[in-house]
Parts: sequence; C-alpha cells; structure tokens
Amino acid sequence: MSLITLAYLIGGLVLLVVGAEALVRGASKLAARFGVSPLIIGLTVVAFGTSAPETAVSIQASLNGNGDIAVGNVIGSNIANILLILGLSALIAPLVVSRQLVRLDVPVMIGAGLLTFALAWNGRISQIDGLILLALLLVYTGFLVVASKREARLPSDEFRDEYGADRSAKPLGWILQLTLVLLGLGLLILGSNLLIEGAVALARTLGLSELVIGLTVIAVGTSMPELATSLLAVYRGERDIAVGNIVGSCIFNLLLVLGAGAAISPEGLSISPNALAFDLPVMLAVFAACLPIFFSGYRINRWEGTMFFGYYVAYTLYLIMFSTGLPAINLLRHAMTWYVLPLTAITLLVIFLRAWKRQR
Repeated sequence: MSLITLAYLIGGLVLLVVGAEALVRGASKLAARFGVSPLIIGLTVVAFGTSAPETAVSIQASLNGNGDIAVGNVIGSNIANILLILGLSALIAPLVVSRQLVRLDVPVMIGAGLLTFALAWNGRISQIDGLILLALLLVYTGFLVVASKREARLPSDEFRDEYGADRSAKPLGWILQLTLVLLGLGLLILGSNLLIEGAVALARTLGLSELVIGLTVIAVGTSMPELATSLLAVYRGERDIAVGNIVGSCIFNLLLVLGAGAAISPEGLSISPNALAFDLPVMLAVFAACLPIFFSGYRINRWEGTMFFGYYVAYTLYLIMFSTGLPAINLLRHAMTWYVLPLTAITLLVIFLRAWKRQR
C-alpha cells in the first residue's frame, strides 16, 4: 500500500469525523436557538449527524458508480454498530436498554432490514425503492416528533452546556452556528471523496473487492461518530443513550443513507450476489439477536458484549479469508455453522423465554 493511499484513507477518516462533529454541534445549537426541544434534536438532528459520514460516502460512491462501496458501507456500518460498538461499550460497563427501544425502535430496525432485503431481492435497489425508504424515514421521524410532544421536557443543564440552548447569550450566534453546519458539510464531502479514492486503491492493491472494503474499512471508519458518542455516553454514565444512539443510527443508515444513495442514481444501486446471500442475512440476524438480549432485564451485560465483539472478529476474518481465498475459511465456516451459531441461537432462545416468563 502506497503512502498516498494511506494518506487518503487516514485523511478521509479524519475529515469525516471532524465534519460530523461540526455538523452536529452547529445544527443542534441552531435548532436549540429556534426553540426546538432537546428530545427532537436528539432523535433527528443528532441521529442524522452521526449517520452523516455514511450518507456522504454512499451518495458520493453512487455518483461515482461505486455501488458496491455504497451498499457495503451501509450493511457493514450496521453490523459494526451492533457487534463492534455495542460490544465494546458493554465491555466497559453494562448498558441500560429503555423499554421504548424494545417496544418500538428495535422492531422498526428489524422491519427496515426486512424491507431492504425484500427490495434488494432482485439484485437491485431502484430509484423508486430509494424514494420508498426515504418516505418511510419521514414517517418514522414524524412519529417520533408527535410522540415527543406528549412527553415535553425542559432542557437539562447538560444540554445547555453541550448545545447552547440559551438563546439570549449571543444575538448573532446563529451566524457562527450556520457556518459550522456549512463547514461540516464541506468537510464531509471532501472526506468522503478522499476515503473512497483511498479505499478503491487499497482494494485493487490487495486484490480485495470493493464490497469487502466497504464492509470493513469504510464501514468502521464512517461509524467513528457512533463509536465516539456511545463510548462517551458510557463514560458519562448515560448508558441508555449509548444503545439508543446505535439503534437510531442503524435505522437512519437503511432508510436515509441507502434510500438517498439509490434515489440519486439513475440506475439505482446494484446488490452483489455475495451481499444478498451472506452480508444482508448476517445484518438481519444481528438485528434479530438484539430483541432477546435487550428484553432480558433491559440491559446488555459484559458477557453479551464479549459475544457481540467476538462475532464481529469472526465476521471480519471470514470476509478477509473469503476475498483472499485462504483455505482456512472452510474450518471457520464449519465451526461457525455447526457449533457457534447453533449454541448462540439456543442460548438466546433460553434467555428470551426466561425473560418472557418473568414479564408474565
């Protein structure tokens, strides 16, 4: 790998993270200045902000004709969000899961994943499919806004410190906040361009497909805002925020990022046979595994975080072995298919049944 390729990758990741931070801070302060409630800001502006790198990369990849990167970025980011980020966060401290996540948001996430799989079944997500996903995002966001009005809350001191909800502090502060938004968008566009160019060059150098690069390098890179947000939430003791941030980001990735990427491409987004046969089902399985784990005591324990993280390591190894043709892949596939996955399924079923019995 040349130094130029490495510089593109690192520079693109840095610009994406900095751009997302500027966008979130600027948009949140701007929304707060005009009286938008903290709950709505968190569910809409901040959720979009943490998904902004994925959005920028997928849209740019679609415009450049790199459909595999756009699709791999979304699928890989969702898998990394659950297995890697939630796994690492739960390893630091057990995570609290709110009842709303189990009753509403996780089922919505699973439903969005099933719909995406159904739309991609013919090997392509068309422009019309993309518009359907975007329309569902508007419905979901609208529902959250309406529901939030029933539980109006005053801004907390932490929110004022973080987002500047005091509108009387600087009369012309909106100019600075708007500048932050525009700067963040510009950095996201530039960072996504650098990251895609570096990723394509890396794929060609290592003989890896663009799909694998999108599922691994770009997926983890664009998930950095979610990682930073969740780890910071755990550090501050706001462990329920860490989980909500991840679930919300997965929903936005499917409905917004994939929807926008397909909607702006004249031919839509092509779905490779490998993604349809393996990666999308893995994403759906990861989504489904969240229900029994979240439902059992409404928390994610350290051993469950270890299981998530271990599965992400195994998934990444499988992708690398499959792409490079290493013979050890047969051993890994055999161990996962006949031992690890069945034991995990049985364990999750027992956990769910015990939790359901206690709820009764």
